[in-house]
Amino acid sequence: MRRLPIIPTIVVALAVAMLVGLGFWQLKRANLHQMQLRQYQRAANLPPISFPTAPTADVQRLFYRSATGNCLRVVGRRTSVGENRSEEPGFALIADCATGTEGPGMSVQVGWSKNPNAPFNWRGGLVSGVIVPDDKTRLRLVSAEPAPGLEPSAAPQPSVAISPARNRGYAATWFSFAAIALLIYALAVRKRFQQEPRA
Repeated sequence: MRRLPIIPTIVVALAVAMLVGLGFWQLKRANLHQMQLRQYQRAANLPPISFPTAPTADVQRLFYRSATGNCLRVVGRRTSVGENRSEEPGFALIADCATGTEGPGMSVQVGWSKNPNAPFNWRGGLVSGVIVPDDKTRLRLVSAEPAPGLEPSAAPQPSVAISPARNRGYAATWFSFAAIALLIYALAVRKRFQQEPRA
């Protein structure tokens, strides 16, 4: 009776199990990102809120929601990579604001420019726009109207770092690798059995 080679079989089984596990993990990520997109799309259709809001553990619920805030004074400025409404790459100009003596402060994307050091004459005040993620302050308000001297930023569109479609593509890749590994193993075993003399 012919027997499968023990060590190669164990190695292939472990490799296939890992690849299949990675495929299912990517499918779970796809479902998570799909739920996030739905949440962002629902938030985009909700009534405007005041910004900044009271501290909350789940800031993602605020992403892509319309809001209005009051920048009492600009205390800093910075730039980030961004696009204008024609989808040209460039720089988003961001103002960090004070909102009161003990207020939490707020960040406002006041417009777009090809020049990261573009001057803008914006001293604060009431501003309306859409809340988006911010690497520094977690939340940023993208102003609907640009500051003088700047172009409007692209309208924020709900998105996630990796799209569900890409996650599913990754899952298909891992499953394909697992199938290929099984096929190669099966062909190798078949060849070995063909070369072995029959007892």
